[in-house]
Amino acid sequence: MRELRIRLLAGVFAVAGILSWAGARLWNSVGTLPSVPLAAPIVLALIAVVLMATALSIRSRLKAQRERVPEAKGVDPLMAARAVVFGQASALVAALVSGMYGGTGVFLLEYLDIPARRDQAIYAGFSVLAGIAVIAAAIFLERVCKLPEDDDRNTGAASTA
Repeated sequence: MRELRIRLLAGVFAVAGILSWAGARLWNSVGTLPSVPLAAPIVLALIAVVLMATALSIRSRLKAQRERVPEAKGVDPLMAARAVVFGQASALVAALVSGMYGGTGVFLLEYLDIPARRDQAIYAGFSVLAGIAVIAAAIFLERVCKLPEDDDRNTGAASTA
C-alpha cells in the first residue's frame, strides 16, 4: 500500500479551492450562492476524532504487543490495513471538501458586512480547519500502522558481507 503524499493532498485542496472560488463567483452572478451547512465542520471534526481514536488504540495495542504484556490484545493485520484505507480515503475527501469550502470562504470574504454571508464564511473557515484535522489524523494513523522497514533492504551489501 502506498503512503499518502502531502503534495497530492495539497494539490487536490488547491484545485478544489480555485474551482470552488470560480464557481461561487459564477453562481453568485446568476442567482443565490448555495449555503455552507453548519453540519460540515461538525461532521469533519467527528471523522477526525474517529481517526485519532483508531490511531491511538492501534498504537497502544502495538506497544503492548512489543513489550510482551501478558494478555495483550494483538492487532489484526487486516484490521490495520482497513484502518489505513479508511484514513487515506478520509484524507482525500477532506482535502477535496476543505478546498471546496476554502474557495467558497475566500469568495465570501468580500461580503462580510452581510450577516448571513459572514456566518457562511465562518462555517467555511471552520470546515477548512476540521478538514486539516482529518488529514493530520489520517497521516498519524498511517504512520502508526506502517510496518517497520526490512533490515536487509536498508543495509544492502553490508549485511551480506
